[in-house]
Amino acid sequence: MKPVCVLGNGQLGRMLRQAGEPLGIAVYPVGLDAEPEAVPYQHAVITAEIERWPETPLTQVLANHRSFVNRDIFPLLADRLTQKQLLDKLNLATSPWQSLNAATEWPVIFSRLGSLAIVKRRVGGYDGRGQWRVKPGDEQHLPDEIYGECIVEQGIYFSGEVSLVGARNHQGECVFYPLTHNLHEEGILRASVALPKPDTHLQQQAEKMLSAILNELKYVGVMAMECFVVGDNLLINELAPRVHNSGHWTQNGASVSQFELHLRAILDLPMPRPDVATPSVMVNLIGSRVNPQWLSLPLVHLHWYDKEVREGRKVGHLNLNHPDRMVLRQTLSQLKPMMDEVYWSGIDWALNKLS
Repeated sequence: MKPVCVLGNGQLGRMLRQAGEPLGIAVYPVGLDAEPEAVPYQHAVITAEIERWPETPLTQVLANHRSFVNRDIFPLLADRLTQKQLLDKLNLATSPWQSLNAATEWPVIFSRLGSLAIVKRRVGGYDGRGQWRVKPGDEQHLPDEIYGECIVEQGIYFSGEVSLVGARNHQGECVFYPLTHNLHEEGILRASVALPKPDTHLQQQAEKMLSAILNELKYVGVMAMECFVVGDNLLINELAPRVHNSGHWTQNGASVSQFELHLRAILDLPMPRPDVATPSVMVNLIGSRVNPQWLSLPLVHLHWYDKEVREGRKVGHLNLNHPDRMVLRQTLSQLKPMMDEVYWSGIDWALNKLS
């Protein structure tokens, strides 16, 4: 099988490499500053763990590589303006939005979008960074340099957040995981819960939406679609053209993980729908050190990224799954006192989702 080079050597590239090993697929996550002659890219399939990157000698070479999968799609989806324009073109539901070009636009914006607006940088903002919640009067405190660099969305009052992780291969076949329920706090994903039998209406709606996007773009590989649940319908929040944080539970909760599924898709290997037989929970580890006590619980799978621990930084995650929800809830209750207090709300939320 062809080797795979991953542009970016963070945790997603690391987990793609780990997924390739049992299949005999050599996966090389490479830093953006690597020297081209040190990277075995000539006969490899190229993928990426990031949506945007600076121009370096390596990225200049890879930009012209004929086997760089989705190369021209990354810049389209990395910019929230062109991403929203794509969703509008496909008549897919999102929160009302517009470009933010000048401070003089605010009276019209509040009149059109209401009294809560969410300002987002077109590129670069993630995990709550580069975003502002704005009510009338707050706009005067925004930095001047954001104008022309942001979009603004209507603040949505939603009952939940979900994501759909799916993949498309070169032949246009698409497969999906069950919807994942997500809890964000301060813009950062704290916990996810996936159930083997999701809400049928929402699952079908989400699959129809993401299929339309994948097919329009002729995208190959794994993509994640984050949505708000509003009543009985979904509004698309954002797209991620890569393996995604909210799909990490698939490492232990599905017959094929999102990382293996991505490799299968880009290498044109068989891509059956992954079997999901048990409820799963993922707890993001953010700015915390490893606690060996977690491993005393037999359902806990620790995935550590071997990164320097810093406040607000994703350094690992815990996966838990079991066919009996009560056993899973019992383990979460045992895990809770082993975690810092900042994790308790996420664990309580997961316990509620499993009840």
